[in-house]
Amino acid sequence: MTEVKREVFGQMPQEEGGGVVEKFVLKSDSVKVEILSLGCIIAALEMKGRDGEFSDVVLGFDTLEGYTRKHPFFGTIVGRVANRIAKGRFTVDGKEYQLFLNNGPNSLHGGARGFDKVLWSPQVLRNGVCFFRLSPDGEEGYPGDLKVWVTYTLSGGELAINYRAQTSKTTPINLTNHAYFNLAGQGSPDIYDHEISIEADSYLPVDDTKIPTGEVAAVLGTSFDLRQPVELGKHLEKFHLDGFDHNFCLQQAQARHLAASPTSPVPYSNRVRNTTTPHGSCSTLLKERGC
Repeated sequence: MTEVKREVFGQMPQEEGGGVVEKFVLKSDSVKVEILSLGCIIAALEMKGRDGEFSDVVLGFDTLEGYTRKHPFFGTIVGRVANRIAKGRFTVDGKEYQLFLNNGPNSLHGGARGFDKVLWSPQVLRNGVCFFRLSPDGEEGYPGDLKVWVTYTLSGGELAINYRAQTSKTTPINLTNHAYFNLAGQGSPDIYDHEISIEADSYLPVDDTKIPTGEVAAVLGTSFDLRQPVELGKHLEKFHLDGFDHNFCLQQAQARHLAASPTSPVPYSNRVRNTTTPHGSCSTLLKERGC
């Protein structure tokens, strides 16, 4: 049984277009999640740990002001295209399109005012909430009127996110949620003691602006081989890495299967099952139909 509550979270500044930001609270016996109508943001995700206590395992802000300032996309939906588009340019049906450049020489996460910075229209469901918006033709340089639905549902201990879109013109689209997790819970300093595994046999090397080079490289024998769990801090130290900002190529299968698993040794650890594509791992050309 999922309880769904709706309340006012704040008022957008007039220079940002104004409008009321609502918060939707989904709660089951083991999970509580707070989602905003601004950017479909997951503002909090409280999970019951091994000790029976709840703790918030995502990064975010307690007030709207934090989200209206510049931040690293905490908990947001990003689009139309998550990750980077080289030089902000692409060609569809013989026509070249130029996007706003907001990440050095590239366009990142939809441009200057992507899906993370706009208000969405909510509809409360029995066990969740569905957000809708129309991205007009030409928004941030992208072609086509794009209708987008993002649905959050909570069933027991599982939070699911479903993305659906429909366009009037062929357009690239790659939607994802940009939540940052710390399974040790709120107040924990870092995630270096987390164990990480990713079911990927290959990855995409990138250039110095984080654009894939075109090579699909095997993870075997490299720092990107995360098919067996590794302790993150020790692994980064071993390979002299600052972190990962790469696309992992997941094993493809029709049946639902584990894609990635982070765990924490502290009591609030919960295994996270991801049945969607991780941030930036692929992009799709959306034809004149839904997906």
